[in-house]
Amino acid sequence: GDSCCNPQSMGYIKKIVEKKIPGIYVLSLKIGSNLIQDMENSFFMNVNDQVREVCSQLAEDPHLKGGYNAMGFSQGGQFLRAVAQRCPSPPMLSLISIGGQHQGVYGFPRCPGESSHICDWIRKTLDLGAYTQAVQEHLVQAEYWHDPLKEDDYRKNSIFLADINQERGINETYKKNLMALKKFVMVKFLNDTMVDPPISEWFGFYKSGQAKETVPLKETSLYTEDRLGLQEMDKAGKLVFLGVEGDHLHFSEEWFYTTILPFLQ
Repeated sequence: GDSCCNPQSMGYIKKIVEKKIPGIYVLSLKIGSNLIQDMENSFFMNVNDQVREVCSQLAEDPHLKGGYNAMGFSQGGQFLRAVAQRCPSPPMLSLISIGGQHQGVYGFPRCPGESSHICDWIRKTLDLGAYTQAVQEHLVQAEYWHDPLKEDDYRKNSIFLADINQERGINETYKKNLMALKKFVMVKFLNDTMVDPPISEWFGFYKSGQAKETVPLKETSLYTEDRLGLQEMDKAGKLVFLGVEGDHLHFSEEWFYTTILPFLQ
């Protein structure tokens, strides 16, 4: 529901990073030919196509050929993780995920977009058939819909999240590429009312078969079987778990300056 260059959001982030780190080069990714298209694509463009587009943009940017730090907000966090896993050139050095839902969501309590009509339509569509082919291919939020009551359907039919989370087998290239990161920073909003469950921002999720009790990353099979290399990265000190008071994407400039900017320097 956002766009690359909105002066109240991503454009503002770009501006303050450039202000605080003189000489830094910041690319705010635009998916589409204009800002309206960029916003609409955040709801309706197949995430795999978005990742391919971003990989192309990064590869063609001469400023990034020596490597870059990536920072993703909300669903942008998990989408950039897919970039790290699928596109190692140019190399992503560090990934900063701010409110990214790495185990997906099971609930859509508040919609980040401007149009309540779009939000209502998305809710109804997810309820009716999140794992049907048509919905998976054309509705972004369905591609990281993770139903703990229908784990088999999720593993079989999720065209994005189940793939990058190694739910259908081990892609050793994904694992190798993610483990090449120097740091993987995950920020969880401690009073988040949008992401369900909020622990997904730290790679935790609901215990399978129900939607009340959650388990942290270290108790998930993804970690214990080390399907993505997260256990090894954790032991090497590459995983950073940060909590910040506030609702989804609510943080102060001071927190951003003191906590996040050091990872970009």
